[in-house]
Parts: sequence; structure tokens; C-alpha cells
Amino acid sequence: MAFCSKFSGLMAALGATFTAGAVWAQTTEIRGELPIIGAPEPGGVGFQPAVTELAADIRGLDTLLIWIMGAITFFVLGLLAYTLIKHNAKANPEPATFTHNTKIEVTWTVVPLVILVFIGAFSLPVLFKQQTIPEGDVVVKATGLQWYWNYEYPEHGIAYDSFMLNPDELAEYGYSQDEYLLATDTAMVIPTGQDIVVQVTAADVIHSWTIPSFGVKQDGVPGRLAELWFSVEPGQEGVYFGQCSELCGAAHAYMPITVFAVTPEEYEAWLAGEAAEFASLDGARAPQVIELAAAE
Repeated sequence: MAFCSKFSGLMAALGATFTAGAVWAQTTEIRGELPIIGAPEPGGVGFQPAVTELAADIRGLDTLLIWIMGAITFFVLGLLAYTLIKHNAKANPEPATFTHNTKIEVTWTVVPLVILVFIGAFSLPVLFKQQTIPEGDVVVKATGLQWYWNYEYPEHGIAYDSFMLNPDELAEYGYSQDEYLLATDTAMVIPTGQDIVVQVTAADVIHSWTIPSFGVKQDGVPGRLAELWFSVEPGQEGVYFGQCSELCGAAHAYMPITVFAVTPEEYEAWLAGEAAEFASLDGARAPQVIELAAAE
């Protein structure tokens, strides 16, 4: 029995060593000189760089809405100012006695309707484009768990977990302290210039997978499989960050998302190399994430 116990302990240690080595290789080898493109900035109030057609459409729609809302706001302020000046007690001592104005009532009913139709003419195509899922060149299944992500490439038999890096691990994986709470030990790896379909689900509670620079966000619901898609423009190879966007428990803030967008050639090399090592990895680091959340 003692021999069996020691042998099991040795195999567990070897498995942990293999897991750590594979995780380190996946991140450091494929990351290389990839620049960090999609990341939040201190004090930032705008969008992150749009590197997909979907994200560019969202940014364009947002700009259109800002102009429309700005015009309405200034128009209403102008009417208020006109009313205050023209119809105050000093300028107009005799108050009006009319109760309604048919032309004005028709106008303020029809004009907002026209504005809404105009907005819909631009927003609905953006929504339909997001919800019309193409046949993916690459399909990845993202499963949210408390509190980390699991990525599976079903066409290649590859699956691995992705955990947030502790502050003392960032440099080892090629990150700075600025990427704390953003960087993970492994990343979803996808090629640029191809349609990527991500199947999102969860194993325990509701999570949400999102990458702002891609213009995508999808809740992962236990027992259901939802889909999103995107295509990163060629030449936008880099590191992109996201975070779980659905309150999912005590360590909700400790399950970030990291995506490496690489060239198709680098992606194929990854599939043939480092990615093959993840076929049997387990969630050995999950307790570390929970302990870190408790410590915080």
C-alpha cells in the first residue's frame, strides 16, 4: 500500500510538471512578439481598437447614434431656451389660453417615428450580421466554470483550461504587471482572416464570453450551447483581452479571457506543435484561482 501511495504521488507530480510545462510552452512559444492590441487603458472612455468587421460596425453605429442624440439634445435645449425667453411673465404678461395644437402634436409623433425607423435601418443589419452564424473555418467551444475558462477545438481533439496568472507569474509568461487580472496562462489561439465560430456554454452558473476589440459578447448558460462569430482582419495579429461579463460568484473578477490572433501559418504550426500537448490536461490550477480570490 505504501508503494502504491508513493507511486501515485510520483505520477501526480509528473502530471503536474507536464501540465505546467505545456501551459508555459503554449503561451510563450505562440505569444512571441505579438503586440498587445485589445486591452483596457487607465482612464479610457472610448472603444478598444476594432479589428473585426463586427466591431467596426458597432463603432460606426455608436457614432451615428451620438450625432442623432446630440442633435436632439441641442434642439430640445433650444426650445427650452426659446420658451424661457419668449414666454416668461415679463415678456408675455398675458398667458395663452389654447389647450392643444394639432400640427405640433402630429409633428412630435411622426418625427420621432421617422428617427426610430432611420436608426433601425442601420442597426438591424448590424444585429442580423452578428446573429447569422457562418460555417466556421475554425470552431472553438468555450466553457465557463467557476472561475476559469475551458477551450476545446472539437475538430482537432484539443482541450485545455485557461487560468488567470498571479502577479509573480506574469513576467514568466511575457507580460508586465499592467496585465494583472487580464492575462491567463493559456489563450484561445485563432488565425486572422478566417471565420471563427465560438460555441459558448457553462458548466455551473451563467458566465459571459466577450472580447471588446472583436465586438462580440455571449452569455454561457448551463445546458445550452450558444454561438458567436468573428473574423480578425489580416495584419491585426496580436493579444486581445476580455473578461467574464456576467456576475458568476465570489471569484467573478478572476476569470479573464486571453486570445492570441496569429497568421494562418502560425496557427497551423501551433496545431501541429504545442496544441497537441493539451489533449489530456486537467484543471490542476483551479484551486489556486479560488484561493487567490479568497485572499483578496
